[in-house]
Amino acid sequence: MEAAAAVLSGLVPSGSAVVVLFAYLGYLAAAGAILPGKLVAGAVLPDSSRLHYRCNGLLSLLLLLGILAIGAYTGWMSPTVVADRGLELLSVTFIFSVLVSFGLYFAGIKSRHKSSSLRPHVSGSFIQDWWLGVQLNPHFMGVDLKFFFVRAGMMAWLFINLSLFAKSYLAGSVNLSVILYQFFCAWYIIDYFVHEEFMTSTWDIIAERLGFMLVFGDLVFIPFTFTIQGWWLLRNEVELSRLVGLANICIFVIGYLVFRGANKQKHLFKKDPKAPIWGKPPKVVGGKLLASGYWGIARHCNYLGDLMLALSFSLPCGFNSVIPYFYPTYLLILLIWRERRDEARCSQKYKEIWAEYCKLVPWRILPYVY
Repeated sequence: MEAAAAVLSGLVPSGSAVVVLFAYLGYLAAAGAILPGKLVAGAVLPDSSRLHYRCNGLLSLLLLLGILAIGAYTGWMSPTVVADRGLELLSVTFIFSVLVSFGLYFAGIKSRHKSSSLRPHVSGSFIQDWWLGVQLNPHFMGVDLKFFFVRAGMMAWLFINLSLFAKSYLAGSVNLSVILYQFFCAWYIIDYFVHEEFMTSTWDIIAERLGFMLVFGDLVFIPFTFTIQGWWLLRNEVELSRLVGLANICIFVIGYLVFRGANKQKHLFKKDPKAPIWGKPPKVVGGKLLASGYWGIARHCNYLGDLMLALSFSLPCGFNSVIPYFYPTYLLILLIWRERRDEARCSQKYKEIWAEYCKLVPWRILPYVY
């Protein structure tokens, strides 16, 4: 009962948590608008228009890391502030996500725009439209909100982890498990921003409208559930043998190579359909669908890499509890659901070309298994 009461009291929003959240989002908005970055053209939309994205996320991230490092060194802020106020920040961010989702819904249904980005898609069901969103690419004060929220969630994942690491370090509990978990996640997140332009060709950016599902997923779910392993290791000491640690590193490396390689091949193919894949001319079905490289092994080989990475984040926590394995379990369910939706969409869009591609590449995610 005392533990439950402590959790409930911790979930009560505080003024300091509000300040932290809005200072963070304000910084990202300003940095995204001011800092230099590669201007990347998005996918061609149904009305033949295309948005352009300033990919300066890596510079924004590094600058903020520098500012926070100086703040921690000079003592005007604590490096454990996020770890100390985790529940408060979770509560404030959830409330903010709900309010933003309502704002997006009401602004969307009132929109009179005819463009693919801002034209309202209204089903007539409030729950469905609020959940899935009404507009494809809503903007606020010149900020593309969908791209902005993804960036905010990915960076928050890293900053929560760094705060947890600082707390572990100060407690003298840093060991191989903590180091592997922190390194894997940091590599994954920083690599994401190194290749941020690849995000512009993903399903979320191209096809999903912005509603509560994406807002909550980006701002709450990614940073506060993908760090469950970090919270677990903060409270539970796990000792890994060198052999287990080496196996964990192998899973991470293979997963990274498959995930990053598949996404890179897809992105480059969309920019130049004749670009070589693994040193050979690409095999293309119907002039539209790539069937070379990773995309000739499985129709969603990138999902396999992502699942291996998720597993590598949890393995440092050992096997005494299923709690640290929430992320890979959730991701498995999500990606199978998304793969099914994508298959149905592609079947309708490409028709006989898709059927031919499926015969050529019969495996969905894991060859010879699924």
